[in-house]
Amino acid sequence: MLRYLERAGLVVPRRTARGYRLYGLLELNQLRALKELRRRFGVELTDVAFAARLRREPALRGAVDTWLAGTELSALDWEQRKHERLLAA
Repeated sequence: MLRYLERAGLVVPRRTARGYRLYGLLELNQLRALKELRRRFGVELTDVAFAARLRREPALRGAVDTWLAGTELSALDWEQRKHERLLAA
């Protein structure tokens, strides 16, 4: 799990000259906060990793925002057409 957290950029410990990971107070606090976040909101590590990726990659964030806006418009369109059909009947 620690390797996954590092690859996802959620907790990145320092390394020794030989490549061993060093978890200091900062990293331990990040791990505690991540555990609390998961417990409190019921999110998975992949959810948090994706949220972090959205913050790091503006193009991805823009694409997701565009997709979500289109989904909302599609739902509104569908509702509007449904009401128009009901009024026409």
